[in-house]
Amino acid sequence: MKSNLKEDVCYAQPTTLEQRLAIGNDFTKRFKFPLPFGVDDMSNAANDAYAAWPERLYIVDESARIAYRGGMGPFNYNPKEVRAWLAARYGEVKHPEAKPSDKDKPAEKPEPPKSDAPAKS
Repeated sequence: MKSNLKEDVCYAQPTTLEQRLAIGNDFTKRFKFPLPFGVDDMSNAANDAYAAWPERLYIVDESARIAYRGGMGPFNYNPKEVRAWLAARYGEVKHPEAKPSDKDKPAEKPEPPKSDAPAKS
């Protein structure tokens, strides 16, 4: 994907657990990921057990049990439901409103040139 190239997150497919852990560690350090990060073993047992493909959201509670299991994406993938679940359990988190970056702003239309000539009737 172009975004992976842009963000420099392209890795060779790992063939050992050590390589897979190195990729996970690189991600958490480079992107300052503040939460514990799970890495599946080479048999992909967690992926097989939780059917996380193509995408699925889980919440694992303090006792390491699945407290929330979201629907399979892309049609039943619902981040708002996860946020509501977390807010109900732990309280709502308020984030400052994001400001659009320059690339997200619509292009401004240039104004037509002004002319000193009188208007024609």
